[in-house]
Amino acid sequence: MADKEASILEKLGVSVGYKTTHSKTITEADIVLFAGVSGDFNPVHVNEEYAKKTFFGGRIAHGALSQALLSAAMAKLPGLVIFLSQTLKFLKPVRIGDTITAVAEVTETRPDKGIVTLKNACFNQKGETVVEGEAMCRLYPPPA
Repeated sequence: MADKEASILEKLGVSVGYKTTHSKTITEADIVLFAGVSGDFNPVHVNEEYAKKTFFGGRIAHGALSQALLSAAMAKLPGLVIFLSQTLKFLKPVRIGDTITAVAEVTETRPDKGIVTLKNACFNQKGETVVEGEAMCRLYPPPA
């Protein structure tokens, strides 16, 4: 009797508990460039005088910038990684000078489809959770 062929997740060595990370210190340039690329010029991100008058007390990074760091962490999964979905809660502001570590950890797998569900979180340099959520990715063999 022939052995059952290994799933793509088995071939790539991905199972529950597999974890990837990506870290970055947020700079003024990151916020300006992100505003330019996204078209999001909300003054809480780009105008210090305006942002000082808000309950944040100063400029904050775009929430989608933290999401992009999570995307970078998930892109470090092995194989060809295709992003399927994500839900997020933004818990604390991210500011210029904060070092954000994005963590993606596999919590569920669908070996027949190569789909993984991941717990997502971003932490600042103080260890505080600034973003949390869940994502799904599909993994394929890398191109030959």
